[in-house]
Amino acid sequence: MLPAADMPLATWNEIIAVNLTSAFLAAKAQIPVMKKQRSGSIIFTSSFVGFSSGGLAGMGAYAASKAGQIGLMRSLASEHAADGVRINALLPGGTITPAGGQGNATVLDFVASLHPMKRMANAQEIAQAALFLLSDRSSFVTGSPMLADGGISVRLA
Repeated sequence: MLPAADMPLATWNEIIAVNLTSAFLAAKAQIPVMKKQRSGSIIFTSSFVGFSSGGLAGMGAYAASKAGQIGLMRSLASEHAADGVRINALLPGGTITPAGGQGNATVLDFVASLHPMKRMANAQEIAQAALFLLSDRSSFVTGSPMLADGGISVRLA
């Protein structure tokens, strides 16, 4: 995590490419097939960091890329809803994964303390939210950023 003013342009571009450009390219490849079959569901994995108004120091590029995903998702949802294609974003909070500091008690305790629920999600909890967005139970849901963040976005709002 670097303050944006100290971040090399190459690092900024890499974060934008990984988190935003990849989402654009994946949707661009999937949408024509879904339009042809008149059904489909796309979920962007964004983050509460791209949704909250309470910025986190050192996360400018990440926040910008995830906020960009949410904006892209909303535009695509508007463009393709009439084609039967639903496009939403899942915004998880801290989740226990190898990338999320699993095994490092200090990191896990700190991240858990940020959440009003005082814990992090397990991967299955986030998967259940994704399954809802993919299922027919969410057939009238499109263009929605779905928070599954243990309340951290409320704290940062």
